[in-house]
Amino acid sequence: MIMPWLLSGLGLVILLLGGDALVKGAVNLSLRVGIPALIVSLTIVAFGTSAPELLISVNAVLEGKPGLALGNVVGSNTANILLVLGVPALLARLHTSGCQCHKTFLYMIAATLLFIGLAFRGAFDVTAGIILLAALSFVLFDAFRDARQHRKAAAAMALAATEDDEADVEGADPDMPWWQIILFLLLGLIGLPLGADLLVDNASIIAKAFGVSDAVIGLTLVALGTSLPELATTVMAALRKQADVALGNVIGSNMFNLLAIIGITSLVGNVPVTPSFLQFDLWVMLGASLLLIPFVFLKQDIGKAWGIVLTSLYLIYIVIVLI
Repeated sequence: MIMPWLLSGLGLVILLLGGDALVKGAVNLSLRVGIPALIVSLTIVAFGTSAPELLISVNAVLEGKPGLALGNVVGSNTANILLVLGVPALLARLHTSGCQCHKTFLYMIAATLLFIGLAFRGAFDVTAGIILLAALSFVLFDAFRDARQHRKAAAAMALAATEDDEADVEGADPDMPWWQIILFLLLGLIGLPLGADLLVDNASIIAKAFGVSDAVIGLTLVALGTSLPELATTVMAALRKQADVALGNVIGSNMFNLLAIIGITSLVGNVPVTPSFLQFDLWVMLGASLLLIPFVFLKQDIGKAWGIVLTSLYLIYIVIVLI
């Protein structure tokens, strides 16, 4: 049983490195051909950083393991709130009180309720996928409009250079040569499906060996694995006293997981919703999302006490799922 665990870990590492390479290659290619940095940051970076979760979900459906796909998204959203915000808060206070994310949070709650409503249809099919992607299009359009208004307001107060805009985009390097851009793209396009295939196949072997379902493995092992980069980033930011944007990043990531990943996966094949999701896991995800209200609307920081509460809730959830 050691080999499936090693291959699952290898698949996860390849996925994360492939996703990072794809983001760097796509961002710099887009900026080189004249696509504005604003559009790049709202679309290509968002899709690229969620590519591992997307490839896992699509691969799982194609290989007849849709429970793993749904578990990956629901488990990742729960982990993003309880673990990614909880563990760093144990080390240093997260200054989330300055995060201006009221509207994004309300969009995330609306996306969560829409997701749960569609789940009660029994499966995420093409119709559900179209609805989710239509909601994503609305959110992206609204974000693009807000960002443009913000840039115009900033420009009215002080001239902002284009180079500064490009430097703000994740993975942007104005001096990156063409051969390196092409190399990053190839590494991403090869690494993502390879890593997803390794992870899905071996996670399924582990599930069968322990007598648990693919959905449980998706909710735990795979979800935790795909949340590790966000966790590591937030921990380092907390230690450097720079974690004020962590809350906004988690909210945006969760909304994208619900609308984009399952939306696209549903177009590839049906994703059945088992009773356990309807009775427990979806409501845990919603409850975890509602726990963010004090930090979004009451301007509270996430201190050590909240870190203990959030992390403990996640550990309790994992124990319940595995029992």
